[in-house]
Amino acid sequence: MRAVVIGIGGSGKTTLAKQLAAYHGLRYIELDALHWLPNWQMRAVDDFRALVAQAVAHERWVTDGNYRVVRDLVWGRATTVIWLNYPFWTVMGRLVRRTLRRIVTRETLFSGNRETVRNAFLSRDSILWYVLTHYAGTRARYRQVFDERPFPHLEWVELKTPGEAERYIKSCSRPPLGSVRPQH
Repeated sequence: MRAVVIGIGGSGKTTLAKQLAAYHGLRYIELDALHWLPNWQMRAVDDFRALVAQAVAHERWVTDGNYRVVRDLVWGRATTVIWLNYPFWTVMGRLVRRTLRRIVTRETLFSGNRETVRNAFLSRDSILWYVLTHYAGTRARYRQVFDERPFPHLEWVELKTPGEAERYIKSCSRPPLGSVRPQH
């Protein structure tokens, strides 16, 4: 299995990808951790692509993220694309709760970055602002990709509710106990 979990920010991509990785003993690849440098600086595209190519060269993995600049690398090697196509209010509710939790707990993210009140609520670079202004367009682009299926070798899975995601994880065949160890 080599799976990529996609969806708008706050939809639960990371949570689902980590659950799948743990369930199947797969390597978990966090594209955000490869993309972001300290102080929310973006890694140079060539460097990012090189890191991603190295990460997805492994045989068994699951990743999350929507970086078009590496889609050819990730989707070209993947066996499955899982789209979390949740309703706007589900996504926004999750995103607000996650953002507030990260601010209050001062949770450290990739490369030592943290969410702050300023960057979460008072910036045009805010993930909340991004979802508010890009939800419909992102959903339409993914619908088009799913309808066109530009990577014909992929299994395409669309999940429309968190309940469907839970059922999907439980429906996946789990390897026999002891046959696979988690990869990190």
